[in-house]
Amino acid sequence: MLLVDARERLLLFLLPGENGAPTVWMTPGGGVRRRESLAAAAARELWEETGLRVAPEALGASVAWTGGHADLGWRSGYFEDHFFFHRVTAHTVDPAHREPHEELALARHRWWPAAELATTAEPLTPRGLSPLLTDLLAGRRPPVPTRLPWHH
Repeated sequence: MLLVDARERLLLFLLPGENGAPTVWMTPGGGVRRRESLAAAAARELWEETGLRVAPEALGASVAWTGGHADLGWRSGYFEDHFFFHRVTAHTVDPAHREPHEELALARHRWWPAAELATTAEPLTPRGLSPLLTDLLAGRRPPVPTRLPWHH
């Protein structure tokens, strides 16, 4: 989920590394439940992780995706991440609706200025985020979802 405020800042969460893995800044998002559309899953995850309620139809079509194989420890196999773009005037992150396993993983967040994403040395996912966000902020929405490099 690419959530951007009126100051053109993108919300990212700092995912702590486990077992010596590095930390990484990532977008809000998560799994898709059985019979749940991608937009409904994105809206639900946005609510759980940030406290922001958005109707799935307000998200429009996915703007990007990435996919590949990963071993997450608790599951391994082929994964896909789909990204929707949504603007808000402002939002204060409310963690009250997070699932228990999300509490530690999403303990830190930051609204990143779009220009800073292109120059930071901090690890970010998805890869290719900065050019995509630049286009979206300029009103250039891709006609089909942009494929981003896989991050695992």
